[in-house]
Amino acid sequence: MVRAKQIVFPAPNQVKLEEVEFDDVPKNGEIIIKGIASIISAGTELACFSGRAKWAQFPFRPGYGMIGQVIGLGKDVEGLKEGDLVLTHSNHASYSKAQVIAVKVPEGLDPFKAVFARMADVSITALRVSNAELGDRVAVIGLGLVGNLAAQLFALAGCDVIGIDRVKRRLEIAKACGIDKVVNADEINPVEAVKELTDGEGCEVVVDATGIPEVSATAWQYCAPYGEVILLGSYFNRSYQMDVRELLEKIHLSEYGCITYKGAHEWRYPVKDTRKDFFILGWPKFERQKHSVERNAKINLSMIAKGKLIVEPLLTHRLKPEECETAYLGLRDNPEEFLGVVFDWR
Repeated sequence: MVRAKQIVFPAPNQVKLEEVEFDDVPKNGEIIIKGIASIISAGTELACFSGRAKWAQFPFRPGYGMIGQVIGLGKDVEGLKEGDLVLTHSNHASYSKAQVIAVKVPEGLDPFKAVFARMADVSITALRVSNAELGDRVAVIGLGLVGNLAAQLFALAGCDVIGIDRVKRRLEIAKACGIDKVVNADEINPVEAVKELTDGEGCEVVVDATGIPEVSATAWQYCAPYGEVILLGSYFNRSYQMDVRELLEKIHLSEYGCITYKGAHEWRYPVKDTRKDFFILGWPKFERQKHSVERNAKINLSMIAKGKLIVEPLLTHRLKPEECETAYLGLRDNPEEFLGVVFDWR
């Protein structure tokens, strides 16, 4: 047993760092991780912090993105050794255990860059489920970490991307990450701006990364005929009342465009990479589920390591775990300054 530090929400809108006893002896299939860098997923964690996420029972231990060093391996763990750096879905803590996801970080990649792959793992599902192709126009609504990284991934896939947000600083960061076309929804009608940027036609793909129901319900306005809206944000008990007939007509009737709505939650895919080879009559045949949570993580880590997925401008705050109150209150109350917040556990 060792003494570990862990961030906890003891009650709504309260956060503290507490010491706990941690069993550092790995069981079968377990990996013991010493924390280095953990990232706050602002949408999910702030919903838990406020009490809006009804499934999060207090005291609640937040966090699901950690880069750590392997210090112990149970039986049946393959492909890793002690000393490796891995991306896991661990809570914000100085020590943790990983059983399902532990993806090796590419050699030489800074852990404080690598940890952004966890948020890109959420973002990439929007690209996976969409019908986006080279040259398609894509509007991404909401340029927090998930929206910014989704915009970058669509751009890397050859799409013409427009980023939309109300926070000026997020628009500046998006430009620094290579998203040249941005719209400040506080200064201009964003639907009109997108139409102007697309010669009046609208976008083939619209991604809602806000998690705000009224944004999703009206996102069809940005679409070209037969376009699609990708729901990337999570709604966490937000309520919204509307007459749904207009939305349903846009989805159902060809004269109104036949817009498609698609969900893009990351857990729609298997966790483990299930690709495997076997031979029939001497010929190789590949049986696989193409996408998985694990494969997405490997790809995103590789893209960051190669400098294709730009994350440096996203890191606005690198804080000690003891500064956890500053982190969560800053993300909640000061979006002009706080975007990418990473805890340094070293």
